[in-house]
Amino acid sequence: MTRGAGLKLVYPRDYSSASIQELIEDADGDVLFIADPRVEINPGPRMFERMAQIVRETGAGWVYADAVGHPRIDYQLGSIRDNFDFGPLICVSVQAGRQAGIDAGWKWGGLYDLRLRISEKHAIVRIPEPLYAASTLDARPGAQTQFDYVDPRNREYQIEMEQIASAYLKRIGAWLAPNFAEVAETAATFAVKASVVIPVRNRERTIFQAVQSALGQRTDFAFNVIVVDNHSTDRTTEILRGIGDSRLKHILPQRRDLGIGGCWNEALYSPECGQYAVQLDSDDLYVDDGVLRRIIAELEAGPYAMVIGAYTMVDFSLKEIAPGLIDHREWTRENGRNNALRINGFGAPRAFNTAVVRRIGFPNVSYGEDYAVALRISRDYEIGRIYEPVYLCRRWEGNSDSALPLEVSNRYDSYKDWLRTLEIRARMRR
Repeated sequence: MTRGAGLKLVYPRDYSSASIQELIEDADGDVLFIADPRVEINPGPRMFERMAQIVRETGAGWVYADAVGHPRIDYQLGSIRDNFDFGPLICVSVQAGRQAGIDAGWKWGGLYDLRLRISEKHAIVRIPEPLYAASTLDARPGAQTQFDYVDPRNREYQIEMEQIASAYLKRIGAWLAPNFAEVAETAATFAVKASVVIPVRNRERTIFQAVQSALGQRTDFAFNVIVVDNHSTDRTTEILRGIGDSRLKHILPQRRDLGIGGCWNEALYSPECGQYAVQLDSDDLYVDDGVLRRIIAELEAGPYAMVIGAYTMVDFSLKEIAPGLIDHREWTRENGRNNALRINGFGAPRAFNTAVVRRIGFPNVSYGEDYAVALRISRDYEIGRIYEPVYLCRRWEGNSDSALPLEVSNRYDSYKDWLRTLEIRARMRR
């Protein structure tokens, strides 16, 4: 497969520092094509020449391309997650690689460290052209692979990735020490102490159970349940109107262009909203009648601007499914706010100090809206965690994260990378 000096595929024996350093040092040309040994790659016409051309003519340090039937997304400052999809083939400038260097001793993160170091001085460029065909690397559904980073079996790997990402954030001036702003008391008055917020659209199969799960909470304080009904066209609205409980506040927005984030804003800025706003999705359930009391106690114990719980994945019949408990134990007080830039989520359910989150607001989107708010809060405030499961998260045929089409998955990943880009830039300005 040799195509001139350096124009050939090389396969690392693993992704350790030693293996990646060896590839860089032994390269006999100005570009190096690193391929995943687990994937069969069928180069298209002039693939080698095209990728090498981009490196040489633009000064890029790292180039990747679309595959046949698999478009990818552009790299940006916020694309620092270790699972960014470059595909099974990259082209690296040998000069940039040698200048960047990598830390010795990484067992799995040699290539990740190299990529972040190269990105500090050189562009990482996507070629939006299908330059090759490749076999499928991981045939599992996306709803399974998205939780790999919280699998306790991968803990050592994740710790190493976190160390690499944190070192990078320190080098670029975006790392935050564990020094947190205090949650100030507010002069605002609230109708109740807590509100369970449920945005909903067309969930006639689950909305009654979700609302009853919230109304069934046993507390020693006043609370309500705010359901923002985003113009449902099935029986959702009818079901809600049939619930005879004065604690249920059924909001029908005037606007018809709201995403989930926009629905959250309808609840947050409503005079009915309590001092604390607690999430419950319209197809999910609290595990028992003590969850709201537990969450509010944690919010006030800090006091925290935000508290995030743990949840168990279940099917529609509430039977536990893989990966089971999602508790996000990768979070630490010392480095959680930095590691949050490396991963795609914070966990659930989320609960907020209403006065704090009203100053931020939710972006009017239906994916990543919660991640955006959590990132912004974590920049200033400490986030409390509950590691016991308080929430049953259903995965069923209508769930938004189940078997996403590639186009949708790419759009979601690109948006979260953009959110991280904004957050990194803001932290660099502190």
